[in-house]
Amino acid sequence: MPVSAKTRQRQITTEISKLGPCLPGNLVERTTRCGSPRCRCHHDPEYRHGPYPTWTRKIGERTVTRTLNPDQAERYRAMFDNARRLHELVTELLQLTAHQVEQAEGWPTHHGDDSNDVEDNPR
Repeated sequence: MPVSAKTRQRQITTEISKLGPCLPGNLVERTTRCGSPRCRCHHDPEYRHGPYPTWTRKIGERTVTRTLNPDQAERYRAMFDNARRLHELVTELLQLTAHQVEQAEGWPTHHGDDSNDVEDNPR
């Protein structure tokens, strides 16, 4: 039996309230080339240095990147997971609410809608 929209909204808000700290951005492993032009890393991708854990995020229009040490990456990993889960839950909550409004108004519903339609949501 499907869960009602109101029940699911309560479940979502409860799960959000239980999330720990959220760190925006992504944690990725990167390899790099060094500054020595004679190093093998410049000619053979198999010999690049790393991988190094890297935190990348947007601040305004700029992308900011920080190289982390392995201990930092492990300490912050759960925060990245929490932020990803928060985004998923908020997206689902927005979709549920949009669906409820469409039903209440008798408007055609958009299944799979991400609530960012240009025609329906001018900014």
